[in-house]
Amino acid sequence: MPATLTGLDLRIAFLYGAEMNIYGDRGNIIALTRRAEWRGLAVTIEQVGIGERLTPGYHDLYFFGGGQDKEQIAVAADLARRDNGDKGATIREAIEADAVALTICGGYQLFGHHYRPHNGPELPGIGIIDVTSEAGPDRFIGNSIIATPDGDLVGFENHSALTFVGPGAAPFGTVTVGAGNNGRDGTGGARYRHAYGCYLHGSLLPKNPWFTDLLLTQALARRHGPVELPPLADDLERAAHNSAARRAWATR
Repeated sequence: MPATLTGLDLRIAFLYGAEMNIYGDRGNIIALTRRAEWRGLAVTIEQVGIGERLTPGYHDLYFFGGGQDKEQIAVAADLARRDNGDKGATIREAIEADAVALTICGGYQLFGHHYRPHNGPELPGIGIIDVTSEAGPDRFIGNSIIATPDGDLVGFENHSALTFVGPGAAPFGTVTVGAGNNGRDGTGGARYRHAYGCYLHGSLLPKNPWFTDLLLTQALARRHGPVELPPLADDLERAAHNSAARRAWATR
């Protein structure tokens, strides 16, 4: 039987919130927090930046947004360091132990094996999601829709990177509008266990409440077991979703 929500709490790590937070990505933290608190859950958010340590096994959910190239270079170097608690290894172990992650754009790339820019050295990732990324010749900008087995996701993409999904991960869904991972193979995002990555900014979660609740349910289950979230009145969220979808289809 699902547990009740009385006395349950949620621990969120906002990875590099000062460095990797563009195109409204912080709104995903707000959406997760509000939809948890509206159901009576206690939420702790820890912003973990460059040079700061992650506590192994503490967080239920990790969020990692996008950033400019300069910031992404600094963050990649920090993730590769071994003298500050090895954040990469800590996150990998957490995902294998059923923690949840949502990664967007630059965060998505650094959850993969590497990102190869036009100029400069290859940026190593932490290898959680089996994807590789490289700078491409074109920039993909506009409203996008990804069809997943659980429902459609709407968001705004703005990237020139080409990301390719390897056999150790699954595409998050199929792009019905927009470029998705690379504008070539029709895939949108990727997932491994409860770690998800995509290029949807905007921010993503306020316009996709079903996905926000899926992340919350999976994150709570890590320490608390199966949880059934009471429904919320999502009229505004559904209206935002439908409006974004109409704009996407209109510019297809």
